[in-house]
Formats: sequence, structure tokens, C-alpha cells
Amino acid sequence: MRLAAGDTLLVATRNKGKTAEFRAAFAELGVKVADLTEIESGRDIPEIVEDGDSFEANATIKAKTVSLATGLPALADDSGLCVDALGGAPGIYSARYAGEGAGDAANNAKLVRELRAAGASVPADAAGGAPEPLSAARFVSCLVIYKPGGDTLCAAGEVEGIITGSPCGEGGFGYDPLFWLPSHGRSMAELTVADKNAISHRGQALAALLRLLDASGTEV
Repeated sequence: MRLAAGDTLLVATRNKGKTAEFRAAFAELGVKVADLTEIESGRDIPEIVEDGDSFEANATIKAKTVSLATGLPALADDSGLCVDALGGAPGIYSARYAGEGAGDAANNAKLVRELRAAGASVPADAAGGAPEPLSAARFVSCLVIYKPGGDTLCAAGEVEGIITGSPCGEGGFGYDPLFWLPSHGRSMAELTVADKNAISHRGQALAALLRLLDASGTEV
């Protein structure tokens, strides 16, 4: 797959936090990044039905739908939180854990409520300084670029952490305030964008994706 400097890569999201992360990464390649909020007024984007059974399947559905509707190469990610004490939930349902249209606050509240109801906890010597540690967990991300014509590129990443009983930090989005990083002694929401990109699940997947683009002969 080839992306040239000056090309526009459309990110299949309305989440400005995600857009900022991708924009910073692709700026190094000279590739412009836009998201759905910037092109929807002049485009007819069909409803995206995320009915895949894996992160990769859902990311592919999103990227393909947006690319075919706009004629632009599209990047989509499907990311989620997999919590040990909940058998891997919420997983691919992370964004709608508290119901369709539920926001971050509702999803976070349900997660803590479910873990407390399950009596979940983590031994202090394994919690890495996390306040009220409830369960080991991992963020998983799968990134897919789809170009008109069917050319597809996929990469994945994950990061281990601890779910806490109360939020820490004002940055990030999603479950970031509840996701404690023992290696850093702080939550994902307390990292700078640059630091988060360097270690996060999405950051790891993005680094792998950029390596794949470079190996495939990306024009920069």
C-alpha cells in the first residue's frame, strides 16, 4: 500500500481525541488527516454497522464503508478494554458497554459497578501503586487502512494495566481515567499525548502500521 505526502487519509471517527493522535503521527509522513466531522456536510456517509466478531473485523467494516463512500483512503480503529475479572468484557462492546449512545462517564460507571459487584480486587504487590485496584486488564487496538480498490493494511497493539475504582486524571478519553499503568505510576489519562502515543495500545498499533507502510514502499 502506498500513501504519498500530501494525500488525505480519512479517519473513520468523530472522536477529536483519536483524530489528534492520528494527525500527529501521520504529520511526519506529510499525510493530511481528516475525520468524519470535517467532510460529512458534503458527503453521504452511510450508517456503519459494527457487527463483526473481532476488533479487526469491525475496523475493516468501518474503514471500507467510509472509503467506498468518499473515494478516499480511510483509516479505522476498533479498540476496546478487556478486563480479566469480567472474562474479557467489555471487549468489542467497550464503546457501548452501558448501552447505545452511552458516553464515557456511563461506561466507566458501569465498569466499576460490575467489578465491585463481582468482588474484584488485585493484591497490593501486583497493583503497581494503583488506587483501589480492581482487576488486571488490557487495552487492545486494531487499525485498518482501506483504499478504494480493496487494498488493505492491518496492524494491532495492546498495553497491560490495572482498572481502578475511581478516575485519575483529566486527559484522554474513554476508559483512560480508570486505566492505571504500573510502569508509569499514573493513569492513561495523566499522560501527555506524546507519551500516550508512545506506549498505548493505539500507539503501538499505529507504530506497527507506519512500519508496514514504510516497508511497502510508502512515498514520503
